Amino acid sequence: MTYNDKQKQIIDTAEKLFAGKGYHGTSVRDIAEEAGVNIAMISYYFGSKEKLMQALFQERTSHLELRVELLLQNENLTPLEKVWTLVDEYVEKIVQRRQFYKIMVCEQMMDKNPVITGMINEAKKANADLIGRLIKDGQKKGAFKKNVDVVLMLNTMIGTVMQTFINQAYYKNYHKLEELSQSEFHQLLQKKLTNHVKSLFKAILSYEV
Repeated sequence: MTYNDKQKQIIDTAEKLFAGKGYHGTSVRDIAEEAGVNIAMISYYFGSKEKLMQALFQERTSHLELRVELLLQNENLTPLEKVWTLVDEYVEKIVQRRQFYKIMVCEQMMDKNPVITGMINEAKKANADLIGRLIKDGQKKGAFKKNVDVVLMLNTMIGTVMQTFINQAYYKNYHKLEELSQSEFHQLLQKKLTNHVKSLFKAILSYEV
């Protein structure tokens, strides 16, 4: 689904508040005030807070299906290069959308709303199914090992990136990177995380030593 600028503004505002105050700690009125719109507009566009959360998930994850389709059709890349392309984009998305992934982690840990938990699980399953298509394609071509656990592989990536950013002050201090600006540090961290995840995925997927 394509959202207009006002809908995207409301979705962005909801993401910010859900990440800071939690889904249950954020009211539709909070979102309306922060976004500078009236409650009726949110109701008109989304219907309810749960539907707004659903729109947030759709907006943040909808790009992946088209990306996987294009990669599957691309015969100029090896199976491993196709996975590398997704890793580059995935890590960049997690870094850029840390608030969204924070919402996912927090809501799963709290597990207070089965509807929200269901949305999260559906989004994760859809992503795993799409990545699984790339893995199966690589297996058919003899490039990837059999019996790859796609869910654990994705959990490794998302968990590693999220934990690193949650503990970024510790990482910066440990590696004595305090002289870097926040922007420089995030660029460096993204590069290190991308290379680290690729090393892990290569060990999981590839026959190469």
